[in-house]
Amino acid sequence: MAASSARWQSSRIHHQHQHPPIVNVNLTHQEHMSLGDRAADGFANAVGSWTFIVTQSIILAIWLALNVLAWIHHWDPYPFILLNLVLSFQAAYAAPIIMMSQNRQAAKDRLMAEQDYQINMKAEEELKAIMHHLETQDEMMIDILNRLEQQHHEMLAQLFAPDKPAAPA
Repeated sequence: MAASSARWQSSRIHHQHQHPPIVNVNLTHQEHMSLGDRAADGFANAVGSWTFIVTQSIILAIWLALNVLAWIHHWDPYPFILLNLVLSFQAAYAAPIIMMSQNRQAAKDRLMAEQDYQINMKAEEELKAIMHHLETQDEMMIDILNRLEQQHHEMLAQLFAPDKPAAPA
């Protein structure tokens, strides 16, 4: 019995983690951002908000109203060439800054995808280890069951065996 216990003890699975720890991609990405990167992201967040759209719409409405209804001085009369120049200037600078922010976000998304892939690989390794462990337990349980059945049959055979004549002295 001690030999089978030692055999089971030696076949026991000791799982080892052979992968790097999980990192927070957001923190890693944020640590490597320059001042310009942070400014571009802040600008893109501001320009891409409802606050900006509403504020700009109010300013444009005031601009148009003052120039259409002005009794004394029209600083930008219809067709509002100065307004077109200001909006073109805004768009000329906003578009590249927003694209820089989007490029950085795309790089971050690539890091996140790589992180997801690594986590999926780790999960697969863990599942394989668990399945191997369960299969080993199944084999041990079947081995125990076979031994119990064998012992049960031996005990039944001894109980119901015809009495043997005593050996001559």
